[in-house]
Amino acid sequence: MKDHGRAGRNLPAAVASAVVLLGAIAASLAFYKTAFMVIVAIAVVVAVWELHQGFAAKDIDLPEQPLMVGGVVMVVVAYFFGPPALVTATAVTGLAIMLWLLHRGVDGYVRNASAAIFALIYVPFLGSFVALLLAEGGSTGFEGYDDGVRGVIAFVLVTIASDIGGYVAGVLFGKHPMAPVISPKKSWEGFAGSAIACVVVGWLLVEYLLDGDWWVGICLGLIAVVMATLGDLCESVIKRDLGIKDMSQVIPGHGGLMDRLDSLLATVAPTWLLLHYLVF
Repeated sequence: MKDHGRAGRNLPAAVASAVVLLGAIAASLAFYKTAFMVIVAIAVVVAVWELHQGFAAKDIDLPEQPLMVGGVVMVVVAYFFGPPALVTATAVTGLAIMLWLLHRGVDGYVRNASAAIFALIYVPFLGSFVALLLAEGGSTGFEGYDDGVRGVIAFVLVTIASDIGGYVAGVLFGKHPMAPVISPKKSWEGFAGSAIACVVVGWLLVEYLLDGDWWVGICLGLIAVVMATLGDLCESVIKRDLGIKDMSQVIPGHGGLMDRLDSLLATVAPTWLLLHYLVF
């Protein structure tokens, strides 16, 4: 296996993949913001498939069909009908999953049902907060460049800032491991780089893109760096427990989709909460 150095990734492939993904997001938001929900729904389906593949390493058989269908429904109702509908759809999907598993019999029921409810909250539920964020400014009859679009742009960019800031500082200055057992390449110097990048980008985005108060931008940056780091560490723990390196290889240079969504999923809910009540 080729050694990609201290960064642990194929940088040219990673950059190319990131450009393609960001281009797809930008194109959908610029063309018709509801089209971005198609990308979110596809991401949920692929992420559930990856979790099914990964959990199989521990003989855990996730019920893909109800997770995928329920996950897409959760994204749609969150966008069009808001938080109460999301909560209801999540509860109904959870019940449907437990009923679905009944036909498999008694053996492994608790293990598979517990893993499925974990997957339900981890991917579709948290992912649906992207829909809530995009719905700011309206889900129908909206302007092309409204609060929802700007909110999603801010959320994505501040989370990317954490990744880039941590990557650069970690490669250049990383000497003190943050969690050597969980993620040997993650350092405190990298975390400091993430924090600086997030705070600066969060401040600039909130004040100049969202027309909010500067201190809200600082809060956004601090929330983003903490949650993005925790999301990355939690994903690393999951993979180590399952005994796998990546969830899949669907994104060149990055591994699986979940290997890129970990920070975004952890960051989006508190980001929506902060922006919903303090900016929009």
